[in-house]
Amino acid sequence: MRLCTIQNGGKAVVGVKTGNGKIIDLSKQMPRGPKSVVEILAGGKKLQQAVLKACAKPKAGATVSEKSAKYLPPVPNPGKILCIGLNYRKHAEETGSAIPDYPLVFTRFNNTLVPHNGKLLRPSHSNQFDWEAELAVIIGKKCRNVPKAKALSVIAGYACFNDGSLRDWQRKSGGQFTLGKGFDGTGGFGPDIVTSDELPPGGSPLRIMTRVNGKTMQDSNTDDLIFDVPTLVHELTKVMTLDPGDVIITGTPSGVAMARKPPNWLKPGDVCEIEIEKIGVLRNPVIQGA
Repeated sequence: MRLCTIQNGGKAVVGVKTGNGKIIDLSKQMPRGPKSVVEILAGGKKLQQAVLKACAKPKAGATVSEKSAKYLPPVPNPGKILCIGLNYRKHAEETGSAIPDYPLVFTRFNNTLVPHNGKLLRPSHSNQFDWEAELAVIIGKKCRNVPKAKALSVIAGYACFNDGSLRDWQRKSGGQFTLGKGFDGTGGFGPDIVTSDELPPGGSPLRIMTRVNGKTMQDSNTDDLIFDVPTLVHELTKVMTLDPGDVIITGTPSGVAMARKPPNWLKPGDVCEIEIEKIGVLRNPVIQGA
């Protein structure tokens, strides 16, 4: 099942992908049905099957074209956005960093989120704007202290994420990453959430890529994660309760701009695409920001 959040008729609505280039506006197809993607994910298989059944025969006027749809982030306001740094061995090596023996965790905030086809903002305070293709994990059940063996049961789905980074600001605050990941409009998210039943367990193995202006910059596979998805869920839930709609951004492979000589930072006019096998393509043009 593919779920997205789109703007239709001036409001945010759940979109259900049909597989034929159309998106069903659930507010029109199922007026008394769930009102958000998170509600559907948290409802589990029973609710998801009910939504699919309701969408089997789209009503007149209930569909929009994928090409013309105005996307919002699939989870517009996650309660938590938890990011993992240096989680691909070759990426750690290309940055000259030690291979971590425990997940390196930092945070993002909702102000950074940009939907599919939305404009990434290269801020005026830095030109060191870097791309990072990442697999996003979407939590579907409230959970705490989850054993690794049961970690996949709390995951509702997966999406593409571009963990856009301002590299000089990432180093300004004693090596903590938050400032470099906190600028408005720098994190691409979407277009869809693909439910877990349609993908390999833990979202691995899946090919993961970045293209800038059509040129491939990153090309790897999620089976190269140092700390896999069950490990991340297990470790994070030792510390905090995760809620439906929370997002874990799992790390980026090698091939970032920072490691290139000279670095070819993202600039206004560029188009950055993140592609993950079986999940889709997240496309964002880059413009000058504040």
